[in-house]
Amino acid sequence: MSRVYNFSAGPAVLPESVLKEVAAEMLDYNGTGMSVMEMSHRSSAFQGIIDEAEKDLRDLLSIPDNYKVLFLQGGAHLQFAMVPLNLMKNRVADYIVTGQWAKKAYQEAQKFGKANKIASSEDRTFTYIPDCSDLPISPDADYVYICENNTIYGTKYKELPNTKGKILVSDVSSCFLSEPMDVTKYGIVYGGVQKNIGPAGMVIAIVREDLITEDVLPGTPTMLQYKTHADAGSLYNTPNCFCIYVCGKVFKWLKSLGGLEAMKAMNEEKAAILYNFLDSSNLFKGTVEKKDRSLMNVPFVTGNTDLDAKFVKEAAAAGLVNLKGHRTVGGMRASIYNAMPKAGVEALVAFMKKFEEENA
Repeated sequence: MSRVYNFSAGPAVLPESVLKEVAAEMLDYNGTGMSVMEMSHRSSAFQGIIDEAEKDLRDLLSIPDNYKVLFLQGGAHLQFAMVPLNLMKNRVADYIVTGQWAKKAYQEAQKFGKANKIASSEDRTFTYIPDCSDLPISPDADYVYICENNTIYGTKYKELPNTKGKILVSDVSSCFLSEPMDVTKYGIVYGGVQKNIGPAGMVIAIVREDLITEDVLPGTPTMLQYKTHADAGSLYNTPNCFCIYVCGKVFKWLKSLGGLEAMKAMNEEKAAILYNFLDSSNLFKGTVEKKDRSLMNVPFVTGNTDLDAKFVKEAAAAGLVNLKGHRTVGGMRASIYNAMPKAGVEALVAFMKKFEEENA
């Protein structure tokens, strides 16, 4: 069977050239006579892999020397607890709730201290980003938390909140490496890699060094302290070696395309093809306020649940898979991450036009 166009929100499409490289090295990585999946994480071969992956990520994002790059397990969900455990010195934190994952992070933080919901877009089913220019930041807040791109609802912060001097923590899982970002504006930025960077099973956290201390909440497990992993170079215990290896290949791929400025231009072009069609369609419509639209995740509906189901089924038969929207919102969602080729978006729009003509 030929490859499909995979619009899954994650685990998601990976660059074909990377998959071919991985396949070619599956039985013998770099003359070692074994796969990376079989290799000791204490070996010099793997040390080379993780060092090079970190260097390339630092190059792509211009990560300053006073930030540590951590390759961690437990996905973004574990960060919902790890952030407050490490940062909630005053037991107070402010959360901006713009979707399912920000809401879960906010709920988790309540276990460790006072989590304040200082802004939310829940009143209109998370279809917009609230004005964050003058928020009621708590004077004793240890940090302000956001989820920068909302995978389920298709919104994206175009401007970071005014945190009034407080540390900004951001979950960037579904927009990670889709465009340049100024790491110095954050205390911690983290993302699950399974959407835009690699296979499932890992989160990358970029943490400012002054936030990595032994001064954590009492009872914080050793494995949930950033210092544990920072001091051990992400090798305190056996990491997700294969995932780090594939992510490293994706970093090389991004660099070969011209880095994140070039990637942003490609992503804007792809997104415009789909949004322009949605804005002109009589059948399909986007669900997000235009000013807050994500480049990565595009939710849309016909307004008829039966027709939505028919569309998803017929699209899959045509090789356009995983277009069903999240169960909490229904409809459709096209995740058009870095590795989704422009041809995939064009094929989707062509199919949508045909479907609209047949079901007008």
